[in-house]
Amino acid sequence: MTSSPNHDQPGDDGYVSTEELARRQGVGPIESVEDLAQPDLWESDEEYEDFLADLYASRRAGLA
Repeated sequence: MTSSPNHDQPGDDGYVSTEELARRQGVGPIESVEDLAQPDLWESDEEYEDFLADLYASRRAGLA
């Protein structure tokens, strides 16, 4: 027995366009770069630097 995910219509392959997903989630277009800004995303400069160090290390790991 197999289980299948719920779809909008019987026989639907599950594909939903990006535009439809955005509509369902109430997402609108980004009007300015300030819309992306997240004040206080990092608790400290050290936390931010640790994140960057980990990010750069993970990128280099694929080169070895």
